[in-house]
Amino acid sequence: MALGMFSAAAVVTAQDFKFGHINMQEVIYLMDDMDSARVALDQFRMDTEATYNAMVEEFNTKYRTYNEMGASWTPAVLATKQQELQDLQTRIQQYEQNAGADMNNLQQQLMMPIMNKANNAVSKVGKANGLIYVFDVSTGAVPYFDAAQSMDITAQVKAELNISPDKTLPQTPIQ
Repeated sequence: MALGMFSAAAVVTAQDFKFGHINMQEVIYLMDDMDSARVALDQFRMDTEATYNAMVEEFNTKYRTYNEMGASWTPAVLATKQQELQDLQTRIQQYEQNAGADMNNLQQQLMMPIMNKANNAVSKVGKANGLIYVFDVSTGAVPYFDAAQSMDITAQVKAELNISPDKTLPQTPIQ
């Protein structure tokens, strides 16, 4: 008898659970903070490419000079120019590695407060709606959910973050 009452209580409790879902990728992409982060990342990328291109142009200029004049140089000058080209090539490769690491660090630095802000908004909306779980359907980590039994809080979180309802994702895929 006690087992039957426990089972009935468990069924009632399970039915009282409220679940929610959100497209977090959409929310984050549409946040004003993300617009600022994209601008900063684009500027960093352009600056990095300009420096890289200048280094490559310097290498190409020296390489052309080496090819054009190398036959007339003494062995000591030839060896010095070869070493100079090799050093420049090494610096370019090192710059590529450092620039990539710097880009990753900047991206993480810019994304952390955005993610925290979005997660805080999800928590606030989830609590306000009495939800016990909110699943992010944009990650693919939720193999199944019944939209009819789960509350879509994407619009509420967008409102919490002051994202205009008119702001939409671009028609091209997010890169």
